[in-house]
Amino acid sequence: AYSLFQIMVAILITGILTALAVPSIMKAVTKAKQGEAKTQLEHLYSLERLHFLEFAKYSSDFEELEFEQQKLVTEDGGARYKIEIVDAGTTTFTARASAVQDFDGDGVFNVWEINQDRQLTEVIKD
Repeated sequence: AYSLFQIMVAILITGILTALAVPSIMKAVTKAKQGEAKTQLEHLYSLERLHFLEFAKYSSDFEELEFEQQKLVTEDGGARYKIEIVDAGTTTFTARASAVQDFDGDGVFNVWEINQDRQLTEVIKD
């Protein structure tokens, strides 16, 4: 038989360990979700590169590139990032992936960008 004090100490220790583990787990979850943005932007880069090799210019039209934006989580879909082409010209392009969810609840939405040089950058960290 355990006393009430022993049970309360065990619950307190469990609570402290949980409080220490949650931030680490949230960082890992956020990093895993960011993989979606990176993958989608890499795919879009490949499509833009193929378009550039064929037409000597980049495109801002998803249909022309044959890129399909998945339904967003906010639209009963599964995508956590909205993909958009910010700039497309004869020699440059920039594409952006903007999070539609706040992964860690801090009010900041994650944003990634990729350009014609395949430079993948986290513009706004979450």
